[in-house]
Amino acid sequence: MKKNSVMAWSMVVALGGFLFGFDTAVISGAEKSIQEFWSLSVFQHGLTISIALIGTVIGSLLGSKPSDSFGRKYTLIFVAVAYLLSSLGTALADNWYLFLAFRFLGGLGVGTSSVTAPIYISEVSPAEKRGQLVGLFQFNVVLGILISYLSNYLLSQSGEHSWRWMLGVQAVPSLVFLILIRFIPESPRWLILKKNETVKALAILKIINPLNCEQELINIQKSDQNKLEQNTQSSKLFSGKYNTPIMLAVLFAFFNQVSGINAIIYYAPRIFEMAGLGQHSSLLSTVGIGLVNFIFTLVAINFIDKIGRKVLMLVGSIGLIISLFLIAGTFYLNIQSGLAIPIYVMLFIAFFAFSQGAVIWVFISEIFPNQVRAKGQTLGSSTHWVMAAIIAFYFPYLTETLGGAITFTFFAVMMILQLIFVWRIMPETKGKSLEQIESNIILH
Repeated sequence: MKKNSVMAWSMVVALGGFLFGFDTAVISGAEKSIQEFWSLSVFQHGLTISIALIGTVIGSLLGSKPSDSFGRKYTLIFVAVAYLLSSLGTALADNWYLFLAFRFLGGLGVGTSSVTAPIYISEVSPAEKRGQLVGLFQFNVVLGILISYLSNYLLSQSGEHSWRWMLGVQAVPSLVFLILIRFIPESPRWLILKKNETVKALAILKIINPLNCEQELINIQKSDQNKLEQNTQSSKLFSGKYNTPIMLAVLFAFFNQVSGINAIIYYAPRIFEMAGLGQHSSLLSTVGIGLVNFIFTLVAINFIDKIGRKVLMLVGSIGLIISLFLIAGTFYLNIQSGLAIPIYVMLFIAFFAFSQGAVIWVFISEIFPNQVRAKGQTLGSSTHWVMAAIIAFYFPYLTETLGGAITFTFFAVMMILQLIFVWRIMPETKGKSLEQIESNIILH
């Protein structure tokens, strides 16, 4: 029963990941109708799509502050409220500026959730189950994307204002998340380190680890006593000592987005319509994208500890290059069979989910030493979201002025550079302790 309690807490918090994925992808089915409804220019349209990502960047940068000040649980309550208000606000907005404000609020929720939810799950998970339970968050992100695509398709026939229903339906899981989050306990580590509430924390630790809860309490208290030692030059991320992991994290996050993944997630129906599909068929094709993403994420999670991060990235990079050149070639030859682009896009999604999609958060969390891991994770996450916002903002402009062929050729060339980076620079971290990785990266 106690183990089931920890699983239940993790599943509740992982709902934040589901809403993360849903909120990220749901705009794809509505973006064209929104552009037409408010007669948006290319600039305004790009801003409409990227405004949530701007909020996500800010949320990811600042998410650790409320998490440390008010606690993981109350920060997650804010996330749930942000998702709820964003979904209702965007669905009911009567002017474009109000719509932008609520999309920005949803982005804040996504960014804060991406920082706080994995932290909470890792802090309440027993050591032997931590990887699996934290992985539940990423699993729910992909599930949220799939469900949002399916929801968009089903609601696309609901009338002239179907886009309002697409955005508003997120209020239902948001409300469920808000209700359930009230029943989880606060992180015992936060209670000890920030509030010194050892009695309350010990009661939670007894549920998590009944056999060694007293020793775990002592270990957490010792880590608190060692904080003064960490407030030295070694705890400064940009001291010069950590240039190698900084370079690895920034480049990895950079390549993640210049693959074009978020452009495809956000603008999939538009891409399919560019290729000659009708609007309804385009929305149905996005369901296929979500399903492929879901399946190959599961496959990658099963292989990441067996064949290694670098092998996944090598295979994925080659597959991404091939699929992106196939997409670009189809646009260049102006082939409008209605099938080629969707097939090549799903091939791209499969290779992305198998490599970058599964590896990025694992790899970035491994390559930074204990003293600066949280700061390093923030750097990698922020780079990822900044690039996502830039790509989402410029994609409509690029496709309208340069066309699909040149745009996807650019993404393919970037993946050639990623392949060189993985082959020549990226270290393998499979099967190594964090201390071994630290020694290999920092000392060499």
